[in-house]
Amino acid sequence: MAKSNTLPTHLGLIIDGNRRWARENNLTSLLGHKKGYDNLKKIAKYAIRKGVKYVSAYIFSVDNWNRSPGEVKYLMNLTKRLLKKDVDELDKENIKVVWLGSREKVDKQILKDIEIAEEKTKNNTKGTLGLCFNYSGHQEIIDAVNKLVKKGLKDKVTKDLIEENLYGDDIPALDLVIRTSGEQRISNFMLWRIAYAELYFTNKKWPEFSEKDLDVALSEYAKRNRRFGA
Repeated sequence: MAKSNTLPTHLGLIIDGNRRWARENNLTSLLGHKKGYDNLKKIAKYAIRKGVKYVSAYIFSVDNWNRSPGEVKYLMNLTKRLLKKDVDELDKENIKVVWLGSREKVDKQILKDIEIAEEKTKNNTKGTLGLCFNYSGHQEIIDAVNKLVKKGLKDKVTKDLIEENLYGDDIPALDLVIRTSGEQRISNFMLWRIAYAELYFTNKKWPEFSEKDLDVALSEYAKRNRRFGA
């Protein structure tokens, strides 16, 4: 057994509760998403400033396409804003931005914007923000296997080969996953990389999850004994 006694290298955020927070505050769901979007920037930057090297945020799953057209459109617009306007802010903080997800069904302009954002920030070294957008843990593994098939792999499939073909192949395994809003499940989030991650659940809705709440989660992580199956 090994006590972590340190910050996680890779922090995963399942940002849940935007709509419930909005309802509780007599606001529209769209305003809930806006508040959650603003909080993601704040929490990700804070975590990286503290020394977390990778932050991956589950911001739009493949299942979210089933929401109302108006809500989906609003979420797309928030994503465009992040990629076009706020990437400059992240770049100034020396943060690298990477897309983790499928390109299928995604607007061509968003695909272009993410390519520009990744290119602009590719040499940044303070930390990496992974945007799990149009993401599915199942699909990520399927896509990795299909990449190997297309490459004409003739050797035995190994753990290393799978990892080399996941979305963002330089992103390490998760150390800590935080899920807000009281739900205690992982919802198809980074199924390969979550294998030995510590899980932390909080009743706080994502828009109200603060830097202080993150400090509490990180302190809890530092107390845990990581066994890695031993």
